[in-house]
Amino acid sequence: MSAQRLQQLKGHILADYKVAPMAEPVSPLSTHVLNISLGVPGSNMALSLHRQDPSSDTWSLVTNGITNHDGRCPGLITKDKFIAGVYKLRYETQQYWESIGETSFYPYVEIVFTIRDPGQKYHIPLLMSRFSYSTYRGS
Repeated sequence: MSAQRLQQLKGHILADYKVAPMAEPVSPLSTHVLNISLGVPGSNMALSLHRQDPSSDTWSLVTNGITNHDGRCPGLITKDKFIAGVYKLRYETQQYWESIGETSFYPYVEIVFTIRDPGQKYHIPLLMSRFSYSTYRGS
């Protein structure tokens, strides 16, 4: 294994043990994009968070973001704005793949999920390659 790859792995392992600064509010919703075909974080990927209006079934934009060097997008939503309902995370996968000189079967990925207890912490990872993706509910 190369020294560069070992440094990346070390960064991922130790990142879980770092404490966020007190001034930064922790989002009750987090995401992590992983490019599983290359074994690296999906960094610099544009994404957006939407909430569905239960009376009209239309989507309202909550926020836009870009994943950081570790494939994470901190600060998606504040606790006071995180209410029960149906949400959607949209990941701009085609732009990501093109930015690294690749093509992709999926121009974007949308993950729709229901929040019943906004007091809990929710983690929505996206594990992707050019021709597949997977997700699960983490915490």
